[in-house]
Amino acid sequence: MMRAARCTDYGPPDGLTVVDLDDPAPGPGEVLVRVHAAAVNYPDVLLVANRYQVPAPLPFTPGSEFAGVVAALGPGVSGPAVGTPVAGAVLTGAFAEQVVVPAAGLRPVPEGLDMVHAAAFHVTYATAYHALTTVGQGTAGEWAVVLGAAGGVGSAAVDVATRLGLRVVAAASGPERLTVARKLGAEGGVDYVREDLKTRIRELTGGEGAHLVVDPVGGDHAEAALRALRRGGRFVTVGYADGKIPRIPLNLVLLKNAVVRGFEIRMLRRYAPDAVAAGDRALARLVREGMRPLVSRVHPLAEVASALTDVAQRRTTGKVVVDLTA
Repeated sequence: MMRAARCTDYGPPDGLTVVDLDDPAPGPGEVLVRVHAAAVNYPDVLLVANRYQVPAPLPFTPGSEFAGVVAALGPGVSGPAVGTPVAGAVLTGAFAEQVVVPAAGLRPVPEGLDMVHAAAFHVTYATAYHALTTVGQGTAGEWAVVLGAAGGVGSAAVDVATRLGLRVVAAASGPERLTVARKLGAEGGVDYVREDLKTRIRELTGGEGAHLVVDPVGGDHAEAALRALRRGGRFVTVGYADGKIPRIPLNLVLLKNAVVRGFEIRMLRRYAPDAVAAGDRALARLVREGMRPLVSRVHPLAEVASALTDVAQRRTTGKVVVDLTA
């Protein structure tokens, strides 16, 4: 038997319970992983509430990002070998002591990361890297605005952008969250609760506006950030942690000759595997050079509902991780 978080009714995270389930077994092409740590992501909250783009049929075990050790191989699978540290992502199932995943969906844990940081690394850092480079086409010396700059994807985007030589304007709610972003390398910050986002971005970028905006938040701030782009700028929409999908006037895109692109990591894995592989190599290099994900809280599995609630209510910075070994 294994312990697992379980969602039996859609709604807020406090409806989750921790139960005993039968141990899973890997099928053809699958690997059984003993989970050491699993990170909390905002889509986990949406899945529990049945508000995500792809529904999860009840009952289900939430959790999408994990790190652990290979426990068994299914038929036809030659590796990774039992005992190998791995990290991976699934739509659901990671908040459990064991998870079955396709062998192709696993990655080696980057050298230098422990299990907690490995669980918190790949989804947000791969999202940040590809939003900035593969999709956003950011280059060293350009101004990049990151919305929600102290959150999971936001803090990763500030970290990666700075290490790639971009000049970052962090936008976040409140001075404490901006302090987090500045410690990660942001040159300037905008408190979009108290300051006019468009005006401050233009001031901080010397009056011309940003080359690139990465937006994992959505809501009312998206349009203001788009208005702060310079002519020919790029806007990458990554998610809607605000809970509200923005409606952008297309005349702004026309007048600025701007590019607006969407990014979703699962689609990139499916349609651009070479880009994903190149991104993995680049991120591994940055980890060897000292990059580490910001983990602000670690909870035992018994507190999984509290962990998701904190993320849902945006009370955290960086990543929140559930420790399955605690």
